Amino acid sequence: MKQQKTGIYILIVYCIMQLSGAVLVPILPFLYNFFETKGVEDPALNISGWWVFLSMAIATVITLLIIRKDNTYLKPLKGNSTPTLQTIGWGIVGFFLVLFGQGFAASIELKFGVDPGSENTTQFIEIAQAVPFAIFSIVLFAPILEELIFRRIIFGTLLPKTNFFVAASVSAIVFAIIHFDFTHILLYAVSGFIFSFIYYKTKRIIASIISHMLLNGFVVLVQFYGEDIQKFFEQYSNMQIIFFP
Repeated sequence: MKQQKTGIYILIVYCIMQLSGAVLVPILPFLYNFFETKGVEDPALNISGWWVFLSMAIATVITLLIIRKDNTYLKPLKGNSTPTLQTIGWGIVGFFLVLFGQGFAASIELKFGVDPGSENTTQFIEIAQAVPFAIFSIVLFAPILEELIFRRIIFGTLLPKTNFFVAASVSAIVFAIIHFDFTHILLYAVSGFIFSFIYYKTKRIIASIISHMLLNGFVVLVQFYGEDIQKFFEQYSNMQIIFFP
């Protein structure tokens, strides 16, 4: 009963965070003028960036405080959880599994004429470029909140009543829908399914959080420094040729 209440409180916090943008509407003109007077090139993007950072940071802190009051909340799955080092290892493995899964899903999307590239990802990267603090939301806050909602609450609640495949599928589909990028819904669903597998395998939510953080961090790194990384590997390849002919 206590765990159910904890889950409900977390859901409420998450929903308030998602709907908190409505609070901005009455004060948008004031904020726009404020950033404009500061010489900011794109006031609207800066407003979005700071709001994403602040709303998700506050939601994450409140969520962790709620969980702190319920010591049993993070241990809902039956069975022995993996040791810490194995959990970290599975978190890293999960990252590579998601990369492979997304590659497979992307190839299927291409066969159906779906263009690569996510508008959702592009939007958040633009926000992060305008407000670097938003990177914390993408790499840290979002994985924590989303894994608690979609894996701990949805998957963890359905698993005892159904089976792994059903619970993971429902969790993955809801996870995909909530990103509002329906063109790439398969991509998100595959990722969500693999996150559920990592959680199920380790019995520790921190494992899927690690995988999720690594994935988001990798995406940000590639989007920000993709060309530089490519040049580095090209230079390294040339060095290999020079030193190891």
